[in-house]
Amino acid sequence: MSEAILEPDLPIIDPHHHLWDLRPLLPAFPEPRHPFLEAIAGAAYYTFDQLHADAASGHRVIATVFMECGAFYDAGRSEPFRPVGEVEFANGVAAQGASGAYGAYRPCAAIVGHADLTRGAAAGEVLDALQAASPRFAGIRHAGAWDADPEVLGPPFHAPEGLYGDSAFREGFAELGPRGLTFDAWVLEPQLGDVIALARAFPDQPIVLDHCGTPLGIASYRGTLPDRFDRWRANIRALAECENVTVKLGGLAMAFCAMPDDGPAAGCDSQTLADLWRPYVETCIEAFGAERAMFESNYPVDRWGASYPVLWNAFKRLASGASEGEKRALFAGTAARVYGLEALLA
Repeated sequence: MSEAILEPDLPIIDPHHHLWDLRPLLPAFPEPRHPFLEAIAGAAYYTFDQLHADAASGHRVIATVFMECGAFYDAGRSEPFRPVGEVEFANGVAAQGASGAYGAYRPCAAIVGHADLTRGAAAGEVLDALQAASPRFAGIRHAGAWDADPEVLGPPFHAPEGLYGDSAFREGFAELGPRGLTFDAWVLEPQLGDVIALARAFPDQPIVLDHCGTPLGIASYRGTLPDRFDRWRANIRALAECENVTVKLGGLAMAFCAMPDDGPAAGCDSQTLADLWRPYVETCIEAFGAERAMFESNYPVDRWGASYPVLWNAFKRLASGASEGEKRALFAGTAARVYGLEALLA
């Protein structure tokens, strides 16, 4: 799907993308593959060249935020410290961009890594090592996605049930604040109450809700998006009452959400995608406000439903009624504030 780029001069900080090489792992993925596995298998090798090509495809992407995905862990370190390798890798990509060889574009200008917070206070040692690995390290994500239906996530993506309420996890979570680190939360729509409880328990800790809370339209949830919308909306509004939480507007092209339902690379145009996503995106913006919301690509996972330029065209259609100030926040300003990239917008 090829489209003319809308508002090509609008600055974008893409606050959520991955880089990985999954090719060695693909033989271990069971056949037939879960749709999510099928989606990432279609982009099994996504590193600097692919990211740069997507970011340079027409929209004015000035910087990006790397999001942990279990890539390039350091096998030479003890198990808890292996995620340091991922931050070192992303920092190397950032150094490529910072060289100026690719113009003003700054990939991985901020880095969100991973630490196992269920180690309790001992997680602090890992956080210190992650901070030492890169001045661009901004925070962590410890995904909590779980569902009683194993077909929703498929192997190997289940977190333990009730992770964000676990006492050891919360002890580790408390180590973030003294270090000035952010926390990205990935859960599924039925788990939004877990994030609300976490945000209320730690009102001073910045939390970012990924992917609009991941509405579900897969497996036993297939066909139920309209039935579950009111529950999702009520939880989003409750979460927005927590002033320490921001929301990422995206991830809706994932197979989990079934918007569209016919990936990978569904070939939908940006207007079709905007129409599918509008109820979710507009609800989030209405609840959080533009200053606490940010559009995200979630690439390459969202390649399931949209090419990179079409994805951002869809977001621009969704923001067409916003003021210039609101657009600046939604496409770059909120991400810059949350992840410490304000200097890029000066």
